[in-house]
Amino acid sequence: MKKPFKPKTTPRADDITTMSGEELRRTFMVEQVIPPDGKLSWTFTDLDRMALAGVRPTGGAVKLENDPETGRGFFLERRELGIINTGAGRGTVRVDGKAYEMSSLDCLYVGMGAKDVSFEGDGNAKFFLLSCPAHQTYPTTHVRKDQAKPVDLGSQATANKRKIFQYIQLNGIKSCQLVMGFTELAEGSVWNTMPPHTHSRRTEIYYYFDIAPENIVAHFMGAPENTRHLFIQNEQAVLSPAWSIHCGCGTQAYKFIWAMAGENQTFDDMDKVGPLELR
Repeated sequence: MKKPFKPKTTPRADDITTMSGEELRRTFMVEQVIPPDGKLSWTFTDLDRMALAGVRPTGGAVKLENDPETGRGFFLERRELGIINTGAGRGTVRVDGKAYEMSSLDCLYVGMGAKDVSFEGDGNAKFFLLSCPAHQTYPTTHVRKDQAKPVDLGSQATANKRKIFQYIQLNGIKSCQLVMGFTELAEGSVWNTMPPHTHSRRTEIYYYFDIAPENIVAHFMGAPENTRHLFIQNEQAVLSPAWSIHCGCGTQAYKFIWAMAGENQTFDDMDKVGPLELR
């Protein structure tokens, strides 16, 4: 029998003051979300029991297998799932026999109870997966990028001109608690989520992508009065507890998926932090 995978556990805000850079990375980062062998591997967390994974199918179908960490008979028996194709090409997600053709930056929500989920592609599709516990079934729903109405924020003057694509949320795809979408920075803009915020009623995971090999993003985290940073490369993820700010600045424009779970799905339910309050 496969040994259960120990979830990533996040410390208290005060604990990070004495953590080394390597300890911060080991605790708050997932440095390889998409395995190079075409397989699918989950990282479970203690952030509202969110779990993340990535898969780049290169041949036959890659099946969503159960994981002992779910404690259930199949993966989505008591969970829901959000999927975004971050690759440049098309892929296919099959859910209980129905095929969903996923172009670049399309989103698919898979409701609780789906038993047979698989991923197909020729190597040009890359699927990012985020799952959290669910209490009822909502319908599996596919939304294309061109169907989403982006929210324009920021400006070139402050180097944070960006579009926010909200997929799984109160006014979009219905879910139990999952909220998910992505942010796309305009060319010449590098700052995201500045000024920053925390939100005590939900936790979050960031997944950075479309970063050229020679570029990086500095992700800022920690309590507002005691911040730390992590240097992120392409296709890496950061865990963001409720007490932590989350913002970043890159050496080029980039994209990132934000995925949240918790008590409140209201997107703008935030505790804002002024830039001059940061330490």
